[in-house]
Amino acid sequence: MHDGRMLSEVEQRVLAAVDDERVVAELRELVRIPSVDGTPAEGEVQAWCAERLRALGLTVDHWEIDLPALTADPAFPGWEVERERAWGCVGVLGGDGTPGLIFNGHVDVVPPGDLAQWPDRDPFSARVEDGVMWGRGTCDMKGGVAAFLGAVAAIVAAGVELRKPLAVHTVFGEEDGGAGAFATLQRGHTGEACLIAEPTAGAVIPANAGSLTFRLEVPGLATHGSTRSRGVSAIEKFTVLQSALQALEAERNRDPHPLLVHLDLANPLSVGTIQAGDWASTVPDLLIAEGRYGVRLGESVESARAAFEAAIAESCAKDDWLRDHPVTVTWPGGEFASGLLPDNDPLLPDTLQAATDAGGTTPPVNGAPYGSDLRQYAAAGIPTLQYGPGDVRYAHAADEHVRLSEVLHTARAYALLALRRCA
Repeated sequence: MHDGRMLSEVEQRVLAAVDDERVVAELRELVRIPSVDGTPAEGEVQAWCAERLRALGLTVDHWEIDLPALTADPAFPGWEVERERAWGCVGVLGGDGTPGLIFNGHVDVVPPGDLAQWPDRDPFSARVEDGVMWGRGTCDMKGGVAAFLGAVAAIVAAGVELRKPLAVHTVFGEEDGGAGAFATLQRGHTGEACLIAEPTAGAVIPANAGSLTFRLEVPGLATHGSTRSRGVSAIEKFTVLQSALQALEAERNRDPHPLLVHLDLANPLSVGTIQAGDWASTVPDLLIAEGRYGVRLGESVESARAAFEAAIAESCAKDDWLRDHPVTVTWPGGEFASGLLPDNDPLLPDTLQAATDAGGTTPPVNGAPYGSDLRQYAAAGIPTLQYGPGDVRYAHAADEHVRLSEVLHTARAYALLALRRCA
């Protein structure tokens, strides 16, 4: 049903044209390209996408990005992995003027980690078992990319003429800051609305909190371990900061945004790495800790940083050593602001209806605690939400997987949404 009516003949024809076997085969091909951030395979997978879009008859912009100019832009969102080369890829189908809808998906993946943790020691095998595909990128988020490619292919196969263009943006570098989406928007590719096919576990996500990477440099005073009372251990001083960080996290989660109340922590703060000392019998004179810090919905990155730096400064002021030897706070890596779909934007009900009409139950609507490219499209004035196959709990994990039934369902939902926005 759609607005109380049966699916139109065109919609039924397009749904019948979704080629399940082809969608699964393309997902397998995508996963088998090990497009880890910063590796040449990031370019290889973009070339694969450009070739596939051309084969479908889309007008394709596949360009090498001027990285020095990109990174020199004052609004560049940052990255954590240096790159020598990178490519953008945009395909446009039908119509004239501004695309009525953008499908966005990132094709970079995080490193697989310890290969011994993978059942077959091959994180890119794309093995299928009991209707589930396993491997790095299956969930985050090549399953979504394969689904919207399948939707576009079905529209083409059904011979539908689109009144407004339908755009496909595949991007690199989302995992470490979003350089690919930034470059795509800077090139002038835009649209009336955007759906990002990130894994959402069956929900529709119209809002993302943001995140920042922080680095703390905690000073100490070195001395021989046998006379440790003459020195100051940077490790012990870090424990002073831990209490401050825990209190800051609690404060920032006291009144979460309504879209995030379903989470146990809407705005997590986590220390991910700690490095200290260079000799077992020396009191360490420096500790470096890096971690992830949540940006609240509607909060500016500048305000989030100021709150963090104020908490660290207050903690230092209460400690005899740190008062005179304060901790240095810096912000390396990518910058993920928060992003929110405007109230009452039709993209939300349109997506819910398409997901339902494709044969599913009406999805719940939730916000997400992680950063994504949503905030970049939103900042560019493009109403954006996320809806895609897979569960983010399995993203970046050694048991990363996606249920193929979810991929195929979302392909049909995407096809309906594209028809209703563009045809």
